[in-house]
Amino acid sequence: MATIKYSGVRESHPGRINDLGSTGKEITENNKKGCLKRADRSFAQGLQCQQINSMAALMSLEDAVFISHSPQGCVGCTSMAVDMYRVGQIHRGIKNVKNPRIIVTNIDQKNVVFGGEQKLRESVKKAVERYNPKLIFIYASCASGIIGDDIDAISKSLQEEYPDTIIVPIHCEGFKSKVCASGFDAAFISINKYILKNIKVEKEEGLINLFAPTTVSFADQQEMERMLNLLGAKVNYIPFYSSLEKIRRIPAATASTSICKVFADEFMKQLWDEYEIPYSHTVMPIGIRNTDKWYRGIAKVIGKEKEVEEIIAKEHERIEPLVKRLHDRLKGKRVFICGGTGRSFAAAALIDDFGMELVGLETPTYDEDAQVDIDYLNDIHKNYVVDIANMQPFEQVNLLKKLKPDAFIGVPSWAAKLGIPTTHVLDGKRPTMGYDGLLFLGNKIADQLENPGFNKKLAEHVKLPYRESWYEEDAFKYIV
Repeated sequence: MATIKYSGVRESHPGRINDLGSTGKEITENNKKGCLKRADRSFAQGLQCQQINSMAALMSLEDAVFISHSPQGCVGCTSMAVDMYRVGQIHRGIKNVKNPRIIVTNIDQKNVVFGGEQKLRESVKKAVERYNPKLIFIYASCASGIIGDDIDAISKSLQEEYPDTIIVPIHCEGFKSKVCASGFDAAFISINKYILKNIKVEKEEGLINLFAPTTVSFADQQEMERMLNLLGAKVNYIPFYSSLEKIRRIPAATASTSICKVFADEFMKQLWDEYEIPYSHTVMPIGIRNTDKWYRGIAKVIGKEKEVEEIIAKEHERIEPLVKRLHDRLKGKRVFICGGTGRSFAAAALIDDFGMELVGLETPTYDEDAQVDIDYLNDIHKNYVVDIANMQPFEQVNLLKKLKPDAFIGVPSWAAKLGIPTTHVLDGKRPTMGYDGLLFLGNKIADQLENPGFNKKLAEHVKLPYRESWYEEDAFKYIV
């Protein structure tokens, strides 16, 4: 059993760095010397906070209401999760498409002085009266955390008042962590504390918990389930498009794995400590190498190592001729990649399948797992820039102007306005993962490179909010 309980703040682990500008080779050299130190930005252009990750992780749960105990603006970023939820319903054949049920307590100046407890109580009352849900999630915010509203005590009091609804407070105050993935951990810690509560259930032979974030498409879900079914496993796909009943099945599983490298890694450790559920934590299954590694990881946990090699051999026989065609279309193209910690490094490995050259990589966090990926990339690519940045577009556009990549893979808004052909890797609407996702994503990159007209025209009509002098500066001048 674990002797130290995880706090839910990822900075509590040693070696986490959120602000760094360097190259892959320099990072490896400094890591070996023990010279990598935490830095900070003297100027930052906005951060992704952990509250949005806590909300997005759960917003597709059936029969649930989500209460943000915050000012109105804190739920602005949920628009992406709402979009993914609606699209996901359509892809799953649901005719009556609906939005998630979100209530904002709308903390204002008066509440900052006198407290927002009454607003929270009224919001829960309205949620029960309107929807009679099985679950209510209460999300803390920077504002409610600063003024000291005790959402745990309020939730406990309201739970007695509404015994038919499980009320789950989640401590995802944005100021607690600069590592936005801490928001996932906050959500899972509360699920374990208020829903699972050390329940003892009978094990279901062959059941695997497959943890998936909001940005995994239905096509990717089907591909991951197909691969696990080939191993004879049943899949408990959670928490996206899940339910209270599926969450309660978590302790019944014989193994766990996650599609995203940083989504449920801490929770899977907790499940091992409390329920002795073994787990696989390897890579995100994007590209041939990473898909093989992910597949072998979970196969080893469930004792299917021989079977998985036979399946992988057949999959390679099927896709390698198709990958060769993509390699011929993409070989030598220079690419810049931006994405979450798991997705960016996975995509960087993917481009080797296509013979592309990595010139830059932007990702929110550096840790020991990231160093393993950097060591792998250093063996393939001569020299590439690494920007450890949680949403700092001013650095990204500076680097793109200097590096002049042929293609950009990631969240494309800023690169597209520079006229660079872009492909979205954070795509909850189309396949990107597994053996089939590899082919779709490769064709998407090649098609965009061969037809970049939209981005070129966009660059002619859109001006980015930076002076030309900024592009001459060192992109990392504000990292202290």
